[in-house]
Amino acid sequence: MTLPSENNILIVEDNDADFFLIRRALNRAAPDLVIRRCRDGDEALDYLYRRNGYADPASAPRPGVALLDLNLPGTEGHEVLRIIKADAALRSLPVIILSGSDRREDIDQCYAAGGNCYVRKRLNHNGLATAVEQIVGYWLRLASLPVIA
Repeated sequence: MTLPSENNILIVEDNDADFFLIRRALNRAAPDLVIRRCRDGDEALDYLYRRNGYADPASAPRPGVALLDLNLPGTEGHEVLRIIKADAALRSLPVIILSGSDRREDIDQCYAAGGNCYVRKRLNHNGLATAVEQIVGYWLRLASLPVIA
């Protein structure tokens, strides 16, 4: 099965090493996927609300899925998730939390705020790559995604 051409993925990740591992795994699993990155929570919100350099829809297409780290500079991941899921125009965007935290409070708080999935970053390269490949398999190949205007 091929990915729909309109599928873009937004990765909100401040750690360069984690981002490059995630991007490499995504490129292997879905080479035709368009990957966008925001380095902090404020940039992610600017991207999603098309402000501060992201006003042009051609340069900031709506993602089909967002991968969100929790520990971000600026507006942290829990707050970004809360803002997305409180907004009628954005709440149907699938947000997968990809975090190093295995704290029960973080997991519960993300699901309570409307997070669609919580995946703990694996401690090694192979574990993270496997997790990302499984995310692609489910969220971009199996699931039918909403269109976010």
